[in-house]
Amino acid sequence: MPPFAHLDGPALRTLSSAGHPPFVPPQVADPADKPRDRIWELAETLHCSIVGTCLTNAEARAILAKLGRPDARTITEHRLHGEIVQIAGRKDGGGRLLQKALDRRHARDIDRFAEARTAEAVRALWKASVERGEIPGAYWAAITHPATDWALVQDVFGEVHMLSHLVGQSNRADICRLRQLEADLAERDERIAALERRALDLMEQRDGLNMRQRTIEAEQALSRVAAARPLEADVTAIKALTAQLQRERAHADALEERVAVLMHAAGKLSADLQAEAERRRAVESELGAVEAILAAADEPTGTGTSSSFADMDAPLAGRILLYVGGRPRQVARLRQFAEARGGRLLSHDGGIEDSMALLPGLVSRSELVLFPVECVSHEATGVLKRVCETSGRPFRPVRSASLASFVHAVGNAEPHADRF
Repeated sequence: MPPFAHLDGPALRTLSSAGHPPFVPPQVADPADKPRDRIWELAETLHCSIVGTCLTNAEARAILAKLGRPDARTITEHRLHGEIVQIAGRKDGGGRLLQKALDRRHARDIDRFAEARTAEAVRALWKASVERGEIPGAYWAAITHPATDWALVQDVFGEVHMLSHLVGQSNRADICRLRQLEADLAERDERIAALERRALDLMEQRDGLNMRQRTIEAEQALSRVAAARPLEADVTAIKALTAQLQRERAHADALEERVAVLMHAAGKLSADLQAEAERRRAVESELGAVEAILAAADEPTGTGTSSSFADMDAPLAGRILLYVGGRPRQVARLRQFAEARGGRLLSHDGGIEDSMALLPGLVSRSELVLFPVECVSHEATGVLKRVCETSGRPFRPVRSASLASFVHAVGNAEPHADRF
């Protein structure tokens, strides 16, 4: 890794513990006179937060397209994020393009932070930006500023990291949105039913017009047979009938077009309804798991949380699960939940403190491997998938590191199934 000229002793020790040799920075009279750090010169632990906070998905896809990736416009957002994080550490493998994109997007904040000459001045600018809610550009400008020391890097990174945890406080808002979604779906059902009734009415009108058209044509034929030389009055009547027939035909054509438009609209609304119903089922599954735990926790057991879990069925009896990633306190609750259901939960923090070399042994001891996609490193995910594929062990990504997602994942697990 290229040297960090502005890092102090603890920062260098931190980098060394990640597998990189320590580096003694050169003595510089004023750190702010040095050039800004490039993204490939930063610690790899910062790449994920920088890409997720400071770069839009459209800019990320544009970078992959410039690198010749044929799937740049169709790759999923999760894989897109992982690809750009890998590119960030490679100077000649796309890192330059990523650096230019970030500098171009946040040029105004970079110029504003350029006036700072000390780490404390950078910190003051960062605090002011946070108070105004201007996080992405300020984060990029502060992290790469030549006067920023490792202590400031840790503080800025920590504040950005904690912002992601605020999402967990929106459970009540999610429930309100679910209720609104149910009301919208009911209204859409009524609209579709009304459109279908209208379409049937229009088809009946069309059939009636066709019948009238055939009647008029028959009357015209009888008129031609009855009088080879019709009187002037008969000619006038026939012309009137012909004009009426033309008008009826035009009206029938217009009705045909309206029927086609309404049928197309009904089909689109049906497809939208199905998509909304699928999203609602996913949200209801998560909320159902949470409500089940809350209901069990509210029952007076006299023995604490463990008793409320113990009242549930035990489909995990005798099974060993492995949970990679997550948050330490939450993992303890997940382990308690699994043990209350007769199972055993092994854990690995995804490489923060636990060595990656431990993963093969833990995988070999487990029957199912779970990992929260929002709270595990990309490196740990890649190693885990390779180990599971090699050893033939099933693995399942979990939507989040919450107890609700874990309960939903293991609640759908068959007690004696070899794979999920």
